[in-house]
This record gives sequence, C-alpha cells and structure tokens, in this order.
Amino acid sequence: MRIANLSGRLALVSGDGRALDVERAGGGRFSADPQAVYERWDEFRAWAADTTLPDGAAFDPADLGSPAPAPRQLLAVGLNYRGHAAESGFAVPEGLPPVFTKFAGSISGPVTEVALPKGGHTDWEVELVAVIGRRAEHVAEADAWSHVAGLSVGQDISERITQLARPAPQFSLGKSLPGFAPIGPWLVTPDEFENPDDLELRCAINGEEVQKGRTRDLIFSVPTLIARLSALLPLLPGDVLFTGTPAGVGLGREPQRWLADGDVLESAIEGIGELRQTFVAN
Repeated sequence: MRIANLSGRLALVSGDGRALDVERAGGGRFSADPQAVYERWDEFRAWAADTTLPDGAAFDPADLGSPAPAPRQLLAVGLNYRGHAAESGFAVPEGLPPVFTKFAGSISGPVTEVALPKGGHTDWEVELVAVIGRRAEHVAEADAWSHVAGLSVGQDISERITQLARPAPQFSLGKSLPGFAPIGPWLVTPDEFENPDDLELRCAINGEEVQKGRTRDLIFSVPTLIARLSALLPLLPGDVLFTGTPAGVGLGREPQRWLADGDVLESAIEGIGELRQTFVAN
C-alpha cells in the first residue's frame, strides 16, 4: 500500500500512479489530514485491505506534500554507513550512532524549490526514512518492523557552516532551514518490498550521480534503530526517522563541493520513488 499527501489531503496511490481521496472514499471515516492517519494506522490498514475502493484519478507530482507533514518527533541518525563515517573523519559508532533532530518546519514535499542560505555551504544526504505507525517503547529488534507504518525517501539537506560551528556545533539548526527535509513522494508499507532491509538509494546533481548505496550496509538497521531508540524514549505514531546517508556527500570530497544556484538534486530509493529539489540563490 502507498499513501500520499495530495494537496494537503490523505490519498491512496495505486500501482499505476492514480490517487484516491481517503476521506471521500471512506465516507468521512478517516480524516483528510495526512498526519492523523498514523494514530489509527492498524484500523486504516484493515479498512484499505478489506474495502472495495473506486478507481483513483491522475495527479500532478508537484501537488504532493510529505506523507508525514507534522510529526511530533523527527529523529535523524548520523554516521550510519561506514563510508560516510570515514569521509566525515569519524570512527564507526558503537552502541548507538549520533542522533539529532530536524525541526518540523524544515519538512517539505518531494518536488520543491529550496532557497540557498547566503554564504552557506549547503550539502546533500539521501536517506531512507521510516515513519512510525504504532507506539514503540522498549521494542525488541525482532518486533520492530511491526511498528513501522512505511518507508519513504528523504533528503537531509545540511548547511555545514552552521552545523559545524565552533565552539558548539549546531547540528539541528544547520539541518532545519526551510525546505531542508523533503520527504516523499509517498509512504510505502514494508510488505510491498521483497526485503525492506536491502534497498538501493542514489542521488544525482544535474544528472551526475554523487551517491549510491544499499540499505543493507546500514551499520544500525531500521529494526536496530527502533529497538535502541525506543529503549530510551517512546516513538510515537507518525514520528519520522531519517536513518543515515551513504558516502558521497559534498563535505567529504576533495575539493569539497556545495549546492549552487540552479542545481537540481534528484534522490531516489528502489521501490519507493524520487525527490526533486531545485536550488535558488536567496
């Protein structure tokens, strides 16, 4: 199953790319609010599976928003691929990787225009995003996937000067400028994948591939992250988890490379879809 935020309304997306408005199809049983569905995720999934639904309609991808537009918690994981840890000059984390937040005001949809901060060093990080569908607290790793509503594509866009400022780095601020957390194009439930722990992800700038990896190479897999994070704090329905990026970011290049006015950033994950961000000078 695929769900989407279409013009601010919850929609089901079919395999042929047509969208069905959930509130209208369900006679008001479920709210049109895309974020609200996660509080009733099990009920919603059962309804969608057991109900004969009408055909959807074609739509413009530019009308899509984030499938989780207003999470109570957005947790992001750093240094979760060995190659990225090495290019960043850090040792591979043990026990739990660095975790920070991207503030909810940075969330946007899959096709957007992003203003570059003046004098900044704006970088790219394609990431697998997991959205929580059932409260997770002290969850065993073997049970973790049952707490995931679905997977999406994310970009952890980062302004490196602010992020790495001294004497105190501002990780969350540097990663939370407007439009710095595009998510989409929709949410795909784990059962849609042959193996949700092994998906290809890639990223290109103006058609030039800059990142390519597989989620099987995560140091801490999605189930491991959920188990270890939920041992410390509850993960709530609709919460968003950015799981880390593979090697190939601008910070780790020689010479370093930053996004520039007019650049088009395309980010994709196998079995989910693609994001497209166009960057403009501010």
